[in-house]
Amino acid sequence: MEIVNLGYRTDLAVLGLSGSSVHDAGEYVVARTPDNPGFWWGNFLLYRTPFAPGDVKRRVDDFRREFPDAEHIAFGIDTTGGEIGAEDELAAAGFAVEPAVVQTAGRVVPPPRPNEQSTYRFLSSDDDWEQVFHQSLACAELEVDAPYEEFTRRKVATRRAMVDSGHGKWFGAFDGDRLQSSLGLVFDGAVARFQSVQTAPEDRGQGLAGTLVHHAATYGLTRAKTLVIVADPDYHAIRIYRAVGFTDAETQLQFTRRPA
Repeated sequence: MEIVNLGYRTDLAVLGLSGSSVHDAGEYVVARTPDNPGFWWGNFLLYRTPFAPGDVKRRVDDFRREFPDAEHIAFGIDTTGGEIGAEDELAAAGFAVEPAVVQTAGRVVPPPRPNEQSTYRFLSSDDDWEQVFHQSLACAELEVDAPYEEFTRRKVATRRAMVDSGHGKWFGAFDGDRLQSSLGLVFDGAVARFQSVQTAPEDRGQGLAGTLVHHAATYGLTRAKTLVIVADPDYHAIRIYRAVGFTDAETQLQFTRRPA
């Protein structure tokens, strides 16, 4: 299937490599992760066109038909310039619009403030992955309740399986054996997609993320020609990525209506 947006193209590739199903239904693409129904961006519809007047209701009906038991609704649009369409209808229907910046790099430079005190290496043990799970909870932007913990546990297990099968690598910055910062890199041919750059709250402000991104990117370019990372335009991390050589390439749009 042809996907124009590089962010969504690599999203779908990662989902496919991690065991999710990706089906081209013509007007839209269905991404489905039945083993983790709480994973909104593993269970969503990607439309090929912006929202025309009247599309919101029709597309909600599409989603309900494809995911009758889902509590959330999640849409994407396969465009590169950020065209939304009927924003007033989306707002009236309770959807949040979340723009992101798709960044790419074919070469990288060291961060301006590298952290040389920590150790940078691949995750290699049960304890390393257990620390990723707890770090993910500590970095969560949503309320951490039992369903969120279960979602996170399943997502970490899927990522470990993907690494074990040779489709990616997970990297960590460590103080001794304690995980401070982590991220993933998943390979799809000549492209490598970054996943979940996160630093424990108590370890922020030490240059860990920039150093780890550079470390992982340097490795990634030994296996791929293009690195892809998707960043929140309003979050400080986007400046870290730019500082090591990533440039803004496209806009990616996500539309969500959270469970009641």
